[in-house]
Amino acid sequence: MDGVNRSVVSEFVFLGLSSSWRIQLLLFLFSSVFYMASLMGNLLIVFSVTSDSNLHSPMYFLLANLSFLDLGVCSIAAPKMIYDLFRKHKTISFSGCIAQIFFIHAIGGTEMVLLIVMAFDRYVAICKPLHYLTIMSPRMCFLILAIAWVLGLIHSMAQLAFVIDLPFCGPNVLDSFYCDLPQLIKLACTETNRLEFVVTANSGLISVGSFFILIISYIFILVTVRKHTSGGLSKTLSTLSAHVTVVVLFFGPLIFFYTWPFPSSHLDKFLAIFDAVLTPYLNPVIYTFRNKEMKAAMRKFCYQLVSYR
Repeated sequence: MDGVNRSVVSEFVFLGLSSSWRIQLLLFLFSSVFYMASLMGNLLIVFSVTSDSNLHSPMYFLLANLSFLDLGVCSIAAPKMIYDLFRKHKTISFSGCIAQIFFIHAIGGTEMVLLIVMAFDRYVAICKPLHYLTIMSPRMCFLILAIAWVLGLIHSMAQLAFVIDLPFCGPNVLDSFYCDLPQLIKLACTETNRLEFVVTANSGLISVGSFFILIISYIFILVTVRKHTSGGLSKTLSTLSAHVTVVVLFFGPLIFFYTWPFPSSHLDKFLAIFDAVLTPYLNPVIYTFRNKEMKAAMRKFCYQLVSYR
């Protein structure tokens, strides 16, 4: 590469989701509805937790931060996807593509760490209730959150370090509606098989490793509760079911993207839409469905908002 970035590609072209007008209209309605629902649902959780003193606890602090991250997740690719649906020429600048990749991995990496922290929070709350507020002190919560963001940023910059100096000198068509590393690397004007493997293995191992850490931690919590009490098992199952559902929704598409040996363009796009639009909407629904305190706080905030107007 003689020390100079030989990239001459100034923009990338997305093939999009479909050329059928009817499917585009359906996708436009579906994506727009769930994107707005994701924004409103996650904003509602953030403002409800912030404004209600009854929710100023470690669990709700972490939940509010998860919703904040989901606001980022649903805003990285979905708005441009919706905007591009009826455009014939769907493009993104080179710098815009790099920015999308940076935020996808920064927010995704941070959310992985946060989900692990939330599992630890539930372990302490259920298995060591007398020490809960001592262990999960406000100082510890802010420190953990800072560490999560730092690790997410490190992961993202490490991923970009692989591709930022690759030469892009001709092909610029991406069979997708957003930029991500696996497809972008294939457009480079150099041999990239080893680099594709390294990048895919990096994200794949992190996703699979984090997923198994979370599942094992939830199993450990259930085993611990079962040993000490039989009456609390059903309540614990009810509490953890929401966490496990969110973990599966978050990690499922990621593990498929980076570890499935037989890539399918159509399935990849379906899972990408699910991950970009539907998962950020489902997270607040899942966490508040059985949570009376959260629902009460949300009703209270909405009432205050209406009364203020």
